Amino acid sequence: MAAPERTERDITGLLNMAGHALSNRLGAALEGVGLTPRMQCVLVHALEEERTQIQLAVLADLDKTTMVSTVDELERQGLAERRASATDRRARIIAVTEKGRLMAEEGQRIVDRVHADALGALPEESRAAFVEALGALAGTSRDPGPQPIRRPRGR
Repeated sequence: MAAPERTERDITGLLNMAGHALSNRLGAALEGVGLTPRMQCVLVHALEEERTQIQLAVLADLDKTTMVSTVDELERQGLAERRASATDRRARIIAVTEKGRLMAEEGQRIVDRVHADALGALPEESRAAFVEALGALAGTSRDPGPQPIRRPRGR
């Protein structure tokens, strides 16, 4: 049997490999200051404006269980705290502490350095176009593709 003829490069595989390598580099770099990429992402989004835990989970692309454990760790380290929302007593706002703000700033310097190092593998004149193309592939197109299937909650 012969394999089917490929008409395009396996960009899914290439993007997965590149993403895995970059995620590993980022995780190792942030580990040096006691953060994970998830923690950094939540801190940055929580600093942008007052947001609930659910809103932050959506922005950080985290499921409910992972979000809870991430915020638990941020609280344990004194980087953030859960507070009642002034507008919805059922909702919890994730408030970043001063220590968390300083940590997020340090984390962002690390993230920026890791990203700059990764882009350094490309010719300088290609970097902006590459980042723009990744943005388009990641979802700024008109058709974002199939959405994850959500199972209905059991009763």
